[in-house]
Amino acid sequence: MNVIEHGMIVSPGKVLRVEIPNAEANLPGKHATLEQNEKRHILAVLKTTGWRIRGKEGAAEILGVKPTTLEYRIKRLGLSRPQE
Repeated sequence: MNVIEHGMIVSPGKVLRVEIPNAEANLPGKHATLEQNEKRHILAVLKTTGWRIRGKEGAAEILGVKPTTLEYRIKRLGLSRPQE
């Protein structure tokens, strides 16, 4: 999926927010760490749910973890909800 299309899908509201992927992680011979992949995946799911962690179709349910586990991982990875 291209970057603009992805941005259109996950951006809330009327403002397009585009996050440029880490190009170095995608180069041949370069691999992202497990923590980098976990962070990227959790962030992507949180964006699609509008940072809703709990409940039906919340990020925890989509990721297949308990909400408390997801909250712990968010804190451990230093993730925070962007200010609008």
